[in-house]
Amino acid sequence: MMSHPDGHDEGEAPASQQCSGADGRSKVTSERVALLVVSVLLAAAVIVICRLSVANIQTKKSLQTLRDEHEAVIRNLTAETCLKCQEGWEEHGGHCYYFSTNRSPWNRSREECRRKGGDLVQIDSTEEQSFLAMKLRDKMSFPEDRFWIGLTDSQEEGAWLWVDGSPLNIRLAFWSDRQPDDWKGEDKDGEDCARMGEKGSSHPNSWFDKSCKRSQKSICEKQKCGGVK
Repeated sequence: MMSHPDGHDEGEAPASQQCSGADGRSKVTSERVALLVVSVLLAAAVIVICRLSVANIQTKKSLQTLRDEHEAVIRNLTAETCLKCQEGWEEHGGHCYYFSTNRSPWNRSREECRRKGGDLVQIDSTEEQSFLAMKLRDKMSFPEDRFWIGLTDSQEEGAWLWVDGSPLNIRLAFWSDRQPDDWKGEDKDGEDCARMGEKGSSHPNSWFDKSCKRSQKSICEKQKCGGVK
């Protein structure tokens, strides 16, 4: 074997070249390991995300099932409640009516009806008026033993309004003869609230105006399934 003057044998690579090759292989190996680690982590992340998505879907389905079951129970309870009016109330035409036995001024009577979940009665048909007139025939003890209804002209004389703010339909007005007369002999402010009933009679035309300050019995009304008309 021949030797060069610089002391290196012919055919032997310099040490610098040998280190460079080793470093290159080391870098490639490190990159592969890093890529492998990243790939494993991404795969693990994908698995976790998939499992969480499946769990989330199952949770949503469970919540929807519980929600549907809850709504079904509410519907059943509501249906059972709507089968009849509460004790003390009388049913007619999908509404419940309460005929009070105590006497109060018009405003206080209305407050009592609202505390019961309804309001003073609002009469919307001849049939409803006839039903109430028939009921009151047996509930009155003497001629002046009448019942407040939800009708007043206290805001403007002659402009009769129901408790929901709607004006009285003159074709569905059931005033008795010469009523309303706004008589001021009992109250200088006149008679601004309506009451109904004639003892022993089921005649539909049985409305009378009266001072709202006077105490009368009253008729409350609410829908059969709760709430006012």
